[in-house]
Amino acid sequence: MSQRALFVRLSRCNLHCPPCDTPYTWDWTRFDPRAESRRMAVDEVVDWVSQRDPDLVVVTGGEPLLQQPRLLALAERLVSIGRRVEIETNGTIAPEPALVAAVARFVVSPKLPSFAHPADPAINAEALRAFVASGRAAFKFVAATASDLDAVADLVDTHHLEPVWIMPASSTSQQLIIGLRELAEATLARGWHLSGRLHLLLWEDARGR
Repeated sequence: MSQRALFVRLSRCNLHCPPCDTPYTWDWTRFDPRAESRRMAVDEVVDWVSQRDPDLVVVTGGEPLLQQPRLLALAERLVSIGRRVEIETNGTIAPEPALVAAVARFVVSPKLPSFAHPADPAINAEALRAFVASGRAAFKFVAATASDLDAVADLVDTHHLEPVWIMPASSTSQQLIIGLRELAEATLARGWHLSGRLHLLLWEDARGR
C-alpha cells in the first residue's frame, strides 16, 4: 500500500556518494547551485505546502539536518497546519530533541562502504544512537548485492538498528525489478523489510515525480 506524499527537497549534503541519484543537490562540479536551488524563507515553504493536498510531507535532500535550526522551524509550522512530517537523512548528524518531538518519523539511510565516498565519514555512531533512542526512526539501506547485506548486518548488529528496510540500488524500473528479485529472499531470511521505488516503476527517474 502506498500513500500520497509531498516532498520538500533541500539543497547541500555533507557526503559525496558517487552513485547518488540526486547529485544536483550538492555536486557543484557538475551542477550550478544557482540553477538547481533557491533560498526560501520558512513562511514561503509553508505557504507552498499549504496550497497542496497531501497530509504527509517528506523533507529530503541533500542532507536536511545540515539546516537543523530552520528545519525545526519548518517542521513545527507544518505540524501546526495539520501536516505529518517525515525527514529523510543519511544519519550522520544527530537530531536535536525539539526536532524529534516535531517529527513523526526519520527515515535514516546510512551509506554502505560500496556506496560512500572513501574520504567521507559516512557512519556516525553517536548520531545513530540518537536516532535509535528517538523511537521514531526506520533504517533504510540501499543495496546492490548480497555482500552489501552482510555490511548492513554488521551495522545493524553494532548499532542495534531496527526496523530495517532494504532498497535495491536502481535508476530505472528494469534495474529495480531485477534488484528486488535478487535481494528478496536474502532480505526476508534476515527478518528485514524490502522496499521498492514506486516512482521508478511509474515515471522512471523523471525529476519532480
